[in-house]
Amino acid sequence: MGSMHMRIYHSGPLRAGRMWLGTMSDERSKPALNETTRVFGERVRDRRQSLGLSQEAAAVRCGIHWTQLGKVERGQRSLRLETIVKIADGLATDAGEFVSGLPVPPGPSAGG
Repeated sequence: MGSMHMRIYHSGPLRAGRMWLGTMSDERSKPALNETTRVFGERVRDRRQSLGLSQEAAAVRCGIHWTQLGKVERGQRSLRLETIVKIADGLATDAGEFVSGLPVPPGPSAGG
């Protein structure tokens, strides 16, 4: 039997589930979600670089995928508490160092 080959032609970005599969430059050009995620990501990047780690190496230490770490550093991800703790642990710092004094995210105030 011969092998079967299938070609798929598609113009534009491909969609897999909820995630668009575009080029990396598409991701890098997206703005941060807000000032809170931007500052958080900047702190994570600064710590990673101070340790002399690549995104890939840091992501392995943190137990997350390197593309997720890149989005965190660009402020394009809002994280669960558990992920913040994993990142802090992987970068040998206290999670409080990343979150203390962050700008309050936009939205309704707690008081009403």
